[in-house]
Amino acid sequence: MSAQINAIYRYPVKGLSPESLDKVTLIANQIIPNDRRFAIAHGSTDFPDGLCWLSKMHFLMLAKNPKLAQLVSHFDDDTEILTLERKGKRVSRGKLTDLTGCMLLEQFLVSFLGTESRGIPKIVENRKTAFTDIPDQQISLINLASVKDLERVVRKPVDPMRFRGNLYIEGLAAWEENNWIGKEIQIGEITLEIVSPIGRCSATNVNLETAEVDMNIPKSLQSGYRHRNMGVYAVVKNTGEIKEKAPVTII
Repeated sequence: MSAQINAIYRYPVKGLSPESLDKVTLIANQIIPNDRRFAIAHGSTDFPDGLCWLSKMHFLMLAKNPKLAQLVSHFDDDTEILTLERKGKRVSRGKLTDLTGCMLLEQFLVSFLGTESRGIPKIVENRKTAFTDIPDQQISLINLASVKDLERVVRKPVDPMRFRGNLYIEGLAAWEENNWIGKEIQIGEITLEIVSPIGRCSATNVNLETAEVDMNIPKSLQSGYRHRNMGVYAVVKNTGEIKEKAPVTII
């Protein structure tokens, strides 16, 4: 099978659940629309306007708050309303661009997380860039064959969603993406420049079904491959559309 896009994901709120997309229009030098547009800052974070990038340590995240995996989030682009569910039941709902809507969600989160939120958490928005783990406007690509090969090292199934990628690719050889650094690839109408590998942190240790820490992915990567990388970052070079099953080729 030739390489192609298996799945496309965005994460409207940093640290919360992914949303699958059948297709997406990308703009040059930007990320997937509404990806990590919002984040949940610790109550103790000095973050007055939500308009600049800060490192992930300032926010609630799976690495430190695995309980977040118990929540399923749904963001509506048209209304900008976020709905939170737990065990199939709605537990909170609010408009992320409205003060009252944010307060409703924040009140639920402080009750849900307790002291983990370090005070009353604050929902913040970043329309200029995004609350990704790096300050640059880059999207993440995950090779499903590399994840499968990692299963050989850890001796158990590894959910590819642990790596919270934007584009998941099937049909490649394991770790082939590491040979793409500095090269360009074509996906559908889009050209991407592959710029760097993605080093992994303890967020990948969280089981997204149980919200429990049940692996040590960075340690397994280090012991099995002498690096802690899974996936690569890429810069979008032109405006166009990507769909599921779009072919992936090196230019």
